[in-house]
Amino acid sequence: MSTPMVEVRSVHKSFGSLDVLRGIDLDVRAGEVTVVLGPSGSGKSTLLRTINHLEKVDSGSITVDGTLIGYRRESKASARRASGKGGGRRPGRLYELREREVLRQRTRIGFVFQNFNLFPHLTVLDNVVEAPVAALKRPRKDAVAAARKLLARVGLADKADAYPRQLSGGQQQRVAIARALALEPKLLLFDEPTSALDPELVGEVLDVIKDLAASGTTMIVVTHEIGFAREVADAVVFMDGGVIVEQGPPAEVLDAPRHERTRAFLSRGVGSPRLPGPEK
Repeated sequence: MSTPMVEVRSVHKSFGSLDVLRGIDLDVRAGEVTVVLGPSGSGKSTLLRTINHLEKVDSGSITVDGTLIGYRRESKASARRASGKGGGRRPGRLYELREREVLRQRTRIGFVFQNFNLFPHLTVLDNVVEAPVAALKRPRKDAVAAARKLLARVGLADKADAYPRQLSGGQQQRVAIARALALEPKLLLFDEPTSALDPELVGEVLDVIKDLAASGTTMIVVTHEIGFAREVADAVVFMDGGVIVEQGPPAEVLDAPRHERTRAFLSRGVGSPRLPGPEK
């Protein structure tokens, strides 16, 4: 089988004394949609944020399309060169990248937040154009042409000159998706993209994500929309207490879960209280 697009290996993350991620291992293959479910506080959003290094891992590693995210691994040759100059670097050790290098990596990993995060002082078109021009140094004329195509793709061609405040929540989230796509990322991360929307607006955003899935876009989607997971996901991951309790095809995890914690979550539905601690 081919190497996964995303490889998460033994990732741990704590905030003070709170262990949020406790040894996460996850593979996502190119062109697949992985949906992450779990109660509030289970570590879902933190996992997404470590994948593009918005949160630093305490231990473990994350690779996207063969590139180690947020760090570089010291080679034997470079360690020898550093040693000859008085440095104390060790082969195989991870060293965090400079912020400029991390930002370059993030251009290949699109992130759609639950609260849109659009620039209020920019038009819809300029929100989409900003990143390709600033981060990728694309000519503005080319970026504008590409942005108009993306806005048409998410059904907002007629809103190019509007400002975010003039849009509904669903429209703002679709602009956010177009903005993420403008960088032509290899991977798209969605952090509960419909949780801030009124119920009647959820469908329009999910339809855009379904279209992306049908086109073969590699995505990891944190959501509470069980129906969406059943319809679109290639794999469903259920998290609780900072661990992956179970994962597999939707028909297995959603319709025939093996673990009691998964069954309890699905039976309680959206907005479930935090479940009991990890099984021993």
